[in-house]
Amino acid sequence: MIAGFCALGVAELVAAVVRPEAGPVTAVGGAVIDRTPPAVKDFAVRNFGTADKLVLQLGILALLAAFAMAVGVLALRRRRLGAAAVLVFGAVGAVAAVGRPEGRPGDALPSVVGALVAAGVLYLLVGRLAPRTLPPPAGETEVRADQGTFDRRGFVIAATTAAAASAGAGYLGRRVTASVQAGASASRGAITLPVPDSAAPAVPRGADLGIRGLSSFVTPNKSFYRVDTALVVPRVNARRWRLRIHGKGVTRPLTVDFQDLLQRELIERDITLACVSNEVGGPYIGNARWIGARLADLLREAGVKPPSKGGAADQLVARSVDGMTIGTPVEDVMDGRDAMLALGMNGEPLPFSHGFPVRMLVPGLYGYVSACKWIKDIELTTFDDYDAYWVKRSWSRQAPVKTQSRIDTPRPFASPEAGTVPVAGVAWAQHRGIARVEVRVDGGAWQTARLAAEDSRDTWRQWVWEWPATTGSHTLEVRATDRTGATQTGRRAGTVPDGATGWHSVVVDVP
Repeated sequence: MIAGFCALGVAELVAAVVRPEAGPVTAVGGAVIDRTPPAVKDFAVRNFGTADKLVLQLGILALLAAFAMAVGVLALRRRRLGAAAVLVFGAVGAVAAVGRPEGRPGDALPSVVGALVAAGVLYLLVGRLAPRTLPPPAGETEVRADQGTFDRRGFVIAATTAAAASAGAGYLGRRVTASVQAGASASRGAITLPVPDSAAPAVPRGADLGIRGLSSFVTPNKSFYRVDTALVVPRVNARRWRLRIHGKGVTRPLTVDFQDLLQRELIERDITLACVSNEVGGPYIGNARWIGARLADLLREAGVKPPSKGGAADQLVARSVDGMTIGTPVEDVMDGRDAMLALGMNGEPLPFSHGFPVRMLVPGLYGYVSACKWIKDIELTTFDDYDAYWVKRSWSRQAPVKTQSRIDTPRPFASPEAGTVPVAGVAWAQHRGIARVEVRVDGGAWQTARLAAEDSRDTWRQWVWEWPATTGSHTLEVRATDRTGATQTGRRAGTVPDGATGWHSVVVDVP
């Protein structure tokens, strides 16, 4: 266990110099995420929510502890073989780090150095546990080993020194990482978002019904959902950030920096984002006011044409600094909707966890095909030539947001008093808009809910229905109809491959 602790402490220090994402726990965790079947991923998101990454990291540490104890038992019998087993484990971390989508040869160093130190510490400590050699009794010449004792004092000193040194290495590694990340934080703190050239209209009066228990119309940054594969949130210095646009059909390749984007024509829009992992009635959706540069303008500047106008590329592949790839239909980006490279969120620069310094978002598409965070590269290609990260894992290539609705209040298994009870929630059909919401009780007739004022067709819409509640157990269901006339289907389907379907329902007990 002490040797394993040394491996992690030293590896963290080396990773601080190389880059935090190269640490063995992060690298192995990333490799696990990359190879996790969609069903297991859905289970983790559904049961652990945004804590899924913490659960994964704790699981890796638990397995590491079990492995360390097993190797320790082996080393007591065969010291060299035990040390060799530690080196093998280090090799696993090195391969995982280099094999990540954004991996580099230098990413192997933290795991390799940590394993070498751990192997040496294990070899040293096990040596202190060997039986003492005693001098021969008077009149004898044969040296004897005392099977009941070992160099207790030497073991305690060596173990304490190793533990203290590894703790110091881990602490120093965190301080170095913090100092490096301070530059990114300073670059964010120095940003003053300009007044947009095209400001978002004021949220209409009545868009937020102000009902207790109902999601607010604008989701605060600290409450906005986060679903991604990054075990370590990238902290990119805005001063060093660059975006490259290249690929098929690009006649004038572009490279832009953060200041260049700030000086371009900026738009401000209210846009609701939704994750394809959101179960019916789930929490992975939020609405924010974004400011950024129109993505279509940059593509046209690079000479890109949509397929409908003879363009050679039908897919835009966005790449993140953490190696994520997201494929988006070029036609959707250039059809006039407010697709953007966002710089700000709810009046401030993007939070690090939401993609600072720049992220992509396209209204009407699920995040896994549109909302690349920490973006650094855009390549124009075709769907036939390239499958992005999630497409390789059984998700659909194209995924427009489905018409959905959710009951926020009353909560499941609530016990409202008999009488008039407000049943309220949100409905969304980004880039189509919500035309009607209906509620029914115990499978009865559908009742039309009152809609809040509409901000835009790219945002969710609140609704409420005054329910004359009677005593007993009741099931409430909701469905929405978008502005194309399509009504939300009641057929239940899971999130794979392109989003869940079904009517959200809650059961309440009126005393």
